[in-house]
Amino acid sequence: MHTGCLLAALLAVVGLFITNAGVDPHLWLGGLAVAFLVFLAVLDPWLHRRRAAGLATEQHLDAASKALATALHLQWTEECAARGLAERADLLDLHWTATELDVSDRPEAPAGRSDAVVGAFERQPNHRMVLIGEPGSGKSTTAMMLTIGLLDRYLDGAVPVLLPLSTWDPDREDVRTWMTRRLYEDHPALRNTELYGSFTADLLVEQRRVFPILDGLDEIPAARRPDALERIFRAFPPKSPLVLTSRIDEFIDVVSRVGPVPKADVLELHPLDHEEITAYLRAGADPVMAAGWEPIFLHLRTEPDSTLAEVLSIPLMVWLASTVYGLGGNTEPSELLDRTRFPDQKSIQDHLADSLVDRMFGNIEAAYQKRASQAWPRDKARKWLAFLAHQMREHGFRELAWWELRRSVGNAWLALLGALVVGSIGGFGVGWLMAYASTPKLAPVTGLVAGGVVATAALTASSRTFRERTARPRLGVWRSLLVTSAVIGTATGLAFGALYGVSAGLVVGLGLAVATALRFSTASSAELTQPSSPQWTMARDRIAVWTGSLVLGVVFGAAAAMVFGVNRTGMVGLGLSSGLLLGFALSVLHLRWWWFTVARVWLATRQKLPWELVVFLDDARKLGVLRQAGACYQFRHALVQDRLAEKPVPRRAKLPLRQVLIPRAAPSRQ
Repeated sequence: MHTGCLLAALLAVVGLFITNAGVDPHLWLGGLAVAFLVFLAVLDPWLHRRRAAGLATEQHLDAASKALATALHLQWTEECAARGLAERADLLDLHWTATELDVSDRPEAPAGRSDAVVGAFERQPNHRMVLIGEPGSGKSTTAMMLTIGLLDRYLDGAVPVLLPLSTWDPDREDVRTWMTRRLYEDHPALRNTELYGSFTADLLVEQRRVFPILDGLDEIPAARRPDALERIFRAFPPKSPLVLTSRIDEFIDVVSRVGPVPKADVLELHPLDHEEITAYLRAGADPVMAAGWEPIFLHLRTEPDSTLAEVLSIPLMVWLASTVYGLGGNTEPSELLDRTRFPDQKSIQDHLADSLVDRMFGNIEAAYQKRASQAWPRDKARKWLAFLAHQMREHGFRELAWWELRRSVGNAWLALLGALVVGSIGGFGVGWLMAYASTPKLAPVTGLVAGGVVATAALTASSRTFRERTARPRLGVWRSLLVTSAVIGTATGLAFGALYGVSAGLVVGLGLAVATALRFSTASSAELTQPSSPQWTMARDRIAVWTGSLVLGVVFGAAAAMVFGVNRTGMVGLGLSSGLLLGFALSVLHLRWWWFTVARVWLATRQKLPWELVVFLDDARKLGVLRQAGACYQFRHALVQDRLAEKPVPRRAKLPLRQVLIPRAAPSRQ
């Protein structure tokens, strides 16, 4: 499709330069327009469907399930590697036993370890499991490993989908509605009605072709938690697969109110013993560094109940210690034995969290080892992260979605900024062209009017973009490439032809038909097998912007050639430049990338965030400070977030993050 569109645009331009050889331009452009419409008719999937608004069929859902499983497997495998969980043979082997607490209606399940979590799940008669543990005990990591393991073995049936419960508000939407929305947000290719039919995510959830692995029941506010669990019970009855994770105290409290999770095994993750801690730290260190750990190993053997031993028995803390001291430097792990500096658990935990940022940023060796783009200045990196972390805790956000950065500026102010810039670009493009056309006196007025129209359209688009996007796909005849492109191209071509002649009308109409077909195919050609990531979702918006700009640039350039003559190369170039400007202004109106760019530039100007924000966030993920969940980022753990948030930052900007309803002080998950 893309090749055909670009070829049609190229042939239209080539035709302008062979008309002097005796070729009738009307015949050339008219024949090319007809050929392009035939091309669209041949490739238009809508014309070959039996029903214009048909729901996804069994074949569609089968294809979507397999493609979704492929995408999720790639996504979580990549994230597992990014967290360093797939590189070391000495990966922490977390272990559990059936909890002794009165929170289950099932007989005690056998004890197990994280490398056997898939087998434990498959042996469970109802495929229902609850993982509970203390903060940092590895619940989220175990849930991720379970997801990857199940996707490794996936052939057919229900697809496991790992979702953070922190993004669900049970007062506003049903849990299945929330799952559907998250599927559309994280995997926009599910809207590709030609490949997967209509309402695909809705049907995947409704027909139980996906089952949830819900991480963080404790992250739902305490007042809403009982209602949330009851809704989960109703949505996923005892014979439906289900996995939940939660902290122990919060789970005991909610079970005492609504009862246990029906037919589910409740497994409690346990702390590490000193032998496991020693083996992990020694395996992750070179011989010199391993020698530096010896005082710690001796302390663990002689004082297994000490404060330091209790801290390092938490998987998150032992990972932090290994990461922080594994880079070398002027400090030794033995400093943790200083009882004056570290009298309690909190002081040790805070020190390790602080050291993660200090050691990872401004460290050339760390940047090289982790393949970061650069060694970001430590003070600036801490300032930028502190801005995000402070806002996260203050406003109760957990996920950083790049398209939500606009909220840090404020809807009204951002809409005004974006409309002013895009209106100026569009108005200048039109006014510039008119200044050298047949009516130069009208150029200022024409430019102002065009700029006003574009700015008004931008304000309208911003109000729609700020609201939640509907997940419903387009239906009916407007799904057709042929019909949509033909109607827009014909209407514009007739209007332009009446003003500047038949040839100009043909080239403009053909150009806009090509632009419409390209925009249509770009928006609907996504394949579900592509794993979701911030870079991928942003790249799709950028492609749409530059495609529309290029095509409209070619259209205006060709139209200028038809009106003023191909020999007037200055006018052709002017038409091309003006078209690029106007094409850019019109292309960005409804795209999240534009509003993200405006917000990013504004915050970078105020030194709140770096100019290369996307690169910085990706590097922070590589360095272990952030983690990725689909198209969003999260802090590696709430301890890191809360320590960064303690540094005061200006309060003028709102948080650029996806909102989740959780207590402000509630920490995140390991």
